[in-house]
Amino acid sequence: MPVITCIEDLRRLYARRAPRMFYDYTESGSFTEQTFRENTSDFDRLYLRQRVAVDMTDRSTASRMIGQEVVMPVALAPVGLTGMQHADGEIRAARAAEEFGVPYTLSTMSICSIEDVAENTTRPFWMQVYTLKDDDFMQRLFDRARDAKCSAAVITVDLQLLGQRHKDLKNGLSAPPRLTMKSVANMMTKAQWGLGMLGTKRRSFGNIVGHASGVTDPSSLSTWIAEAFDQALNWDRIRQFRRMWDGPLIIKGIMDVRDAREALNVGADAIVVSNHGGRQLDGALSAIRALPSIVEAVGDRIEVHFDSGIRTGQDVLKALALGAKATYIGRAYVYGLGAMGEAGVTRALEVIHKELDTSMGLCGRRDVTTLDRDILMIPKDFEGDWV
Repeated sequence: MPVITCIEDLRRLYARRAPRMFYDYTESGSFTEQTFRENTSDFDRLYLRQRVAVDMTDRSTASRMIGQEVVMPVALAPVGLTGMQHADGEIRAARAAEEFGVPYTLSTMSICSIEDVAENTTRPFWMQVYTLKDDDFMQRLFDRARDAKCSAAVITVDLQLLGQRHKDLKNGLSAPPRLTMKSVANMMTKAQWGLGMLGTKRRSFGNIVGHASGVTDPSSLSTWIAEAFDQALNWDRIRQFRRMWDGPLIIKGIMDVRDAREALNVGADAIVVSNHGGRQLDGALSAIRALPSIVEAVGDRIEVHFDSGIRTGQDVLKALALGAKATYIGRAYVYGLGAMGEAGVTRALEVIHKELDTSMGLCGRRDVTTLDRDILMIPKDFEGDWV
């Protein structure tokens, strides 16, 4: 087993162990992938200010996310198809998050169902919900999350229309995977992955099959998905969802100050500045460049969280310094899951935590909740006036 010291080590191992179509699903964006690339490269434009002869003892990364105590202000983001990266992937990721002391967010498009994850964990997790047209399905999804004692709902609002992801189209991405000569040949080289999938019964979308009207087996799923997302979504519709769910509500996919204010008006407890990891509108700003203006507009009235592009603990540090109260990792933990299962997710969290803690100390800070812009050197054009 190679020594894992950074998230990039996990990505390389993941690339060797996961089937190509699922690796490409994770490691890609939409259209030209400009936004996907800049989500990470724009972090490199923010420099940290090193301080010396400052007491760095007794450091703490402990914080809160919507009132929940966390070991560090990092949650596992909702990622679809996680159970195709590793057998029972959602269960394994949720267990790792629970053990580490950070929130886990289950995707609507998960392989393991809400009930599967609830039965295999001991603490509440968060449930991510897409904005779908079927009122009955939406109400039952919220009810199932409530029955499973989920402690927050995360409504993703940036997927009314699916961005064109060339690699997924060329690979024929599906769950279970479509068997073609190309996909079978590739999967035959992934013995460990294959043995795991043979040992589980969970190979399709557990939150949908048997729960959505007319979807009784995987063969009827593609038609339902093609028609399910609500392209007519508006803020009144989101108010309906707010009435369906009486617990803490997080709205994910905010990239504009005007939308941040609307989310505040509908009664959200937090928003997530996110461009869906660069998988929706290519050519949009990186999420880290969108963050400061949104924090300035609403950050004193609602928790502003951050997602998209985080690969290191230093990225977490920079997002917090720009005003985010908390952050989410998606690809970083999926690399770990695909590489090493539950142990890989734990290792990803350990890496992020170590980098956050060490870098915070070298910036002369001991408490993650006190981070501010003083630890950063920001280029003048980073928050430029956009016409």
